[in-house]
Amino acid sequence: MLRRTIQLSLSLVMVMIAAVGGMLTTAGPAQADECYTWGRTLSQGMSGSDVTELQIRVAGHAAYGEVIAVDGDFGPATKAAVTRFQQAYGLPADGVAGSQTFGKIYALQDPDCTPVHFTYAELNKCNSDWSGGAVSAATAKSNGLRTMWKLEAMRHAMGDVPITVTSGFRSHSCNSAVGGASNSRHLYGDAADLVGSPSLCRLAQQARSHGFGGIFGPGYPDHNDHTHVDGRTSRSWSAPNCGV
Repeated sequence: MLRRTIQLSLSLVMVMIAAVGGMLTTAGPAQADECYTWGRTLSQGMSGSDVTELQIRVAGHAAYGEVIAVDGDFGPATKAAVTRFQQAYGLPADGVAGSQTFGKIYALQDPDCTPVHFTYAELNKCNSDWSGGAVSAATAKSNGLRTMWKLEAMRHAMGDVPITVTSGFRSHSCNSAVGGASNSRHLYGDAADLVGSPSLCRLAQQARSHGFGGIFGPGYPDHNDHTHVDGRTSRSWSAPNCGV
């Protein structure tokens, strides 16, 4: 009888251990994200699609006048951007992307991979499928996502004040309808016209440290009611009324 009781007790313990083990096993993925889950710690010298996904999310934490390459190679510029991201959100700042860094990214993004304060709809008021521009619909949408992450970094740097995008991606027809330039970056999906609580000059000045190669604001022709930013790789800044 005693032996039977011991066997039953051991069986119950094993069942409880298995149940807890199952709970622990399923808890890991639950902490990850519906958009993208990193499976390894990333550091300088590594490469791969997971590095690309990281670069998209930290490209807005660039140095002054710098544009972070989204190329899948974890180089010095990416390490510096990761470090600035970590500093911006109060994480240990070592330039290595591990569980704490990824955890913060998961908290900052929605299931469709957009940062929590911006949406695809806000970056595309032209048409829903991102077609008709200077690049493929997939590329335009991807460029829009990269722009949003830069804006998220910029928004946070200014104290999490609201930034409103009045114009983002445009097809050729939408661009013509608003009198846009024939070579407008809006046709590529990587441009945004901004207004918001900060002054237009503050937006133009702040954008210099968030990976935007193109910045045009007050004092530049037809830009006195908004600040334009875009992702071109060469620097082209002009906001004469703002000292840019």
